Amino acid sequence: MENLGFIASFVMGIILGLMGGGGSILTVPILVYLFGFSPTVAAGNSLFVVGLTALIGSAMYIRKGDVDFKTGFSFAVPSVIGVNISRGLIIPKIPEIIVSFNGFALTKEILIMATFAALMIAASYSMIKTKSERKPMEMRPLMRVALIAFEGLIVGLIAGFVGAGGGFLIIPALVLLAGLSMRIAIGTSLMIIALQSLLGFAGDVARGASVEWSRLGIIATIAVIGIVVGSAVAHKIKEQQLKTAFGWFVLIMGFTILVEQFRHLSF
Repeated sequence: MENLGFIASFVMGIILGLMGGGGSILTVPILVYLFGFSPTVAAGNSLFVVGLTALIGSAMYIRKGDVDFKTGFSFAVPSVIGVNISRGLIIPKIPEIIVSFNGFALTKEILIMATFAALMIAASYSMIKTKSERKPMEMRPLMRVALIAFEGLIVGLIAGFVGAGGGFLIIPALVLLAGLSMRIAIGTSLMIIALQSLLGFAGDVARGASVEWSRLGIIATIAVIGIVVGSAVAHKIKEQQLKTAFGWFVLIMGFTILVEQFRHLSF
């Protein structure tokens, strides 16, 4: 299964490089189902894989001048705060067995994976739907910055809980609220994902989280190779076709994981 996991990690990197998001949503399922990580450990360790991969990808976009630093930091700072609130305050407070009565038991790990599956299903819609011409929302500059920061906080909370980068939420915000072009939104999204994921992971390590450095290093290296390939060929592939195909894959994966978690519920 590990060999399949390495291939999946490479594909995840390619998708992240092509679209600035979406690929990272596969990291937790890859770590759980192909490498045997527990959902709790995978949600934290995936932040390292996603963060390092996005960091390399953002560097490639920065070289091309396709990153808006001002908007990116307006989003990233509250996002980093959100990740650390999730990892440091929310997740540790969730008991291992959340609900238990009459032979039924909902565990913390099942909750994390079920939430992740629901997020995948929701994300698949934005990937499958036909791209339409979207214009930035008209609003005052201060209100625009406030909304960007608020969405950054929400994305950070979600990313910290499930271990995904949240690019499928970040990019629409950058296009609709900040008025960025799709190309610059992708590069800026990768920078935001890198900051929120790596700083969130650093917070986990500081709190004494379990880290499998040897396997994690190999997985991250393979994903980095994937994002280099994806970023290099991004301009040669029709984005909407790729998004649609990947969206259907994410939808199927989401339903599969959701069904699997219901099977693991104790009755």
